[in-house]
Amino acid sequence: MTLNLFNQFASPYLLGIPLILFATIFPWLLFPSPSSRWLPNRLIAVQTWFSKTFTKQIFTPIGLLGHKWALILTSLMIFLLSINLLGLLPYTFTPTTQLSLNLGLAIPLWLATVLIGFRNQPTAALGHFLPEGTPTPLIPVLIIIETISLFIRPLALGVRLTANLTAGHLLIQLISTATLTLLSLSPLVSSLTFITLLLLTILEIAVAMIQAYVFVLLMSLYLQENT
Repeated sequence: MTLNLFNQFASPYLLGIPLILFATIFPWLLFPSPSSRWLPNRLIAVQTWFSKTFTKQIFTPIGLLGHKWALILTSLMIFLLSINLLGLLPYTFTPTTQLSLNLGLAIPLWLATVLIGFRNQPTAALGHFLPEGTPTPLIPVLIIIETISLFIRPLALGVRLTANLTAGHLLIQLISTATLTLLSLSPLVSSLTFITLLLLTILEIAVAMIQAYVFVLLMSLYLQENT
């Protein structure tokens, strides 16, 4: 039973080819390229509206130097949002339940923000390791603590996204299995369990969107701190 529960998080293979590559590329095929027409179709209009609204909300508190990241973070938001939502469909695979993928996204972007901070404002970047007014005996301890907190940021980003999506998928599978098992034993209880499953599915749709937004929002806060 335990093995069957976690089988859904193993990357599927077809003819020896890992399908995680297809699952990662497929969301981009759903979004059309911008059109030069005066009146674009509804999908392009919604895509443009979402990109403008998201960019305005995320980059308003960030300085002009950080606005160069608008394309990267907006693309990352669309990518994570699409993968998380598509992973809720039956017989699909969610790449963002893999810690390796999430860390592969978090570590390079976090490292880039840190390097930008050390390049553009080295004094302020080093000042984060030692708050002003720190007593002399606490200086070594605070430097160690701040260093650990800095390096744990990308790990927290990846683990948060992985844990929330994994927990949701496990709950959906457990409740759906209970619904099928109770169907022959007690149809009434099975119906109540099915209603719970529907409510949980709605909750997981919200979690999929929120976690994608939180991932990009925290990355923008790290960027704001270093610009």
